[in-house]
Amino acid sequence: MQSIFLSLAWKKRLFARKINSIYRSCLQSFFSRLQKNNKALVAVILLGFLVYPGVYFLQAEDLASTNFILRDPVITISGGRSTASSFEFFSSIGQTASGQSTSSNFIYRAGFLYFPTANSPILNATPGNAKVDLSWTASIGALANITDYQLGTSTTSGGSYTFESTGNVLSFSKTGLTNNTTYYFIIKAYAGTLLLAQSSEVSSTPVAPSSGGGGGGGGGGGGGGGDSYSSPSNTVNFSGRAYPKSTVTLLKDAQVAATTVAGADANFQINLSNLSGGNYIFSVYSEDSKGNRSSLLTFSVGVTSGATTNVSGIFIAPTIATDKSEVKRGDNIAIFGQSVPLGEITITVNSEEEFFLKTPTDKDGIYLHNFDTSVLEMGQHVAKSKAALAGQISSFGKAIDFIVGTKNVAAGPAKKLKGDLNNDGKVNLVDFSIAAFWYKKPLSVSFGVTEKERLNGDNKIDLVDFSIMAYHWTG
Repeated sequence: MQSIFLSLAWKKRLFARKINSIYRSCLQSFFSRLQKNNKALVAVILLGFLVYPGVYFLQAEDLASTNFILRDPVITISGGRSTASSFEFFSSIGQTASGQSTSSNFIYRAGFLYFPTANSPILNATPGNAKVDLSWTASIGALANITDYQLGTSTTSGGSYTFESTGNVLSFSKTGLTNNTTYYFIIKAYAGTLLLAQSSEVSSTPVAPSSGGGGGGGGGGGGGGGDSYSSPSNTVNFSGRAYPKSTVTLLKDAQVAATTVAGADANFQINLSNLSGGNYIFSVYSEDSKGNRSSLLTFSVGVTSGATTNVSGIFIAPTIATDKSEVKRGDNIAIFGQSVPLGEITITVNSEEEFFLKTPTDKDGIYLHNFDTSVLEMGQHVAKSKAALAGQISSFGKAIDFIVGTKNVAAGPAKKLKGDLNNDGKVNLVDFSIAAFWYKKPLSVSFGVTEKERLNGDNKIDLVDFSIMAYHWTG
């Protein structure tokens, strides 16, 4: 394995040494000619200090491991590639060519590095006759745009899956299936050829349409012979992750439809039955152990008469809070919240430069990161977080503001924002949609409380309430 490279690098090494030799000869010549001119001599010496490091750094030390040796890597403006039975190496160490090399022993990444991510899509499946209709939420990429979704199909839970491209769409009908056979599906989101996100698995069993009795003929009164048939209720099963032992609330068209308590592992399941066929807007949220509410996760589901729809991969974003509303520049600010147990939290802090922070959650899903604010500019900043566990990635949760200034001010209780009907700290189209649902309708008891706190307080939704939301609009 040993020195499998690098005729290219060796030539560059010799070239660099030759440059050094020529450079030294030139300096000696200049010194001999400029001894009588002190100013020029000083200029040449300074020039030498400025230029020489650039030549010197063309050489580098060997890189070695038990599996390979890389001799004198040098900076290059072009890319190259070397291979062996155990690994592959892209010769560019510079920023103008990038790539990744992998083997069973190591991964090497070169070039201008960035690591795009995306949140995992929520997948739902509704069975039909020899088919399953699938739809999913959009996977939102960071540093990349999703260009293709691939559907994996298997008759065994966990795979192996057979994949096919669906294009950059959010629904697909998988046909040619066998009735009364359970199928398992996942969706993968790609940016070009790069896999960024994957849904959790959802199952569905295609069924043939139920037949009524045999005797027809329009005989009056009772139906013909055959077995009697009772149409099954339309059911939607929701499953996903929240926070350990937290209350999870499901909204249907802005009304509370069901609640449940997540397990100690943060997993939850809600079954909603007796629905009419049609399209619904569902939303889900949870509250952490400190009473902080998550952002609202919203998605649409089509319900088919006589079928059970399974919706899987719901991943509620983490809660987030800080210990200070204003922090003296250079002091730490504690950023904390709750998510799934033993997960990984990514916190972003927006400044002139955006900072990405990684921190784990403990067995109770709690995370805490003490952030040194000396790297931040003075003024207003925003932090938000997302969670990852077992290949699944949540969306970013609600953002929280803080100020970097000249003093420390402890954070107080969150203020209720006028017009914020879903309690996500923003007034936007979601709130307008909730209000539109209740427009000129009798309000439920729970929404009546919200209307009193956040809107006009007259126990009805009319144009006055929309004006209030427009005034407090945050986007």
